[in-house]
Amino acid sequence: MAGGERIFVQAIRRYCAEHGISVDVRAGGWLISMRRGEMRRFAFGYDIGLNSAIAHRLASDKSATAEALTLEGVSCIAHHLFLNPKLGIHVAGADWHQRMLALLAQNPQGVVVKPNEGTSGRAVFKVTNGEELHHAAAEVFSMSAGLVISPYVAIDDEVRVVLLDDVPLVAYSKQRGTDWRHNLDAGAKPVLLEGGEVRAACVKLAIDAARAIGIAFASIDVVRVDGAWRVLEINSGVMMEALAKQHPELVQATYDAALDRVFRRN
Repeated sequence: MAGGERIFVQAIRRYCAEHGISVDVRAGGWLISMRRGEMRRFAFGYDIGLNSAIAHRLASDKSATAEALTLEGVSCIAHHLFLNPKLGIHVAGADWHQRMLALLAQNPQGVVVKPNEGTSGRAVFKVTNGEELHHAAAEVFSMSAGLVISPYVAIDDEVRVVLLDDVPLVAYSKQRGTDWRHNLDAGAKPVLLEGGEVRAACVKLAIDAARAIGIAFASIDVVRVDGAWRVLEINSGVMMEALAKQHPELVQATYDAALDRVFRRN
């Protein structure tokens, strides 16, 4: 096994070795071919291949996710889309900057600016004035075709639920450190939720969110704001690198269950 290989890749290797499935890892582990007899399946990034194309696209797009959840009456954090002005005035619109400033004015506590697509909390900015907004938008647009702006809210708790066909396989809270974000890459620590009212409420909301976009295997982040739980985002690729440091058996079992579905095992 290659040194430094992601937990996701290690889990797939282990499952395939135990079930007589050949594995061909390409592109530094970001593309994985799995073959058993005439059946070939692929994993790409952190996507194991169980979700439909439209469910994957919706989950990968923060603005589209928020719109779809709102249509279904699922409580969520708003994400307002702004397309990169480099795409042209007919795509981005002529008034994109004025609309950004209007959102900031409507949220005196500040807003959060981040790429419309992407994970791990990269290029996420808390903005409280026009100068910060200009800087954040320029930074995100330098690497992305679009950004989203959300109202800044004081998040009391954040929980991630991993679902497979509406069954919660994992639920854990993200205990943040000194950063205002709950991202695991920003230093937050995963703490398993074994049961109780919080877990039940988060699982129910996560299932509602998954059903709203028709996704089969996903990790769903929900946050508690002013005592109420809301969906923050849905991840079509299920990443559990941080959790695996504390609970490797649980992470392996979760990927095993998903791969059983991939290969149609009961």
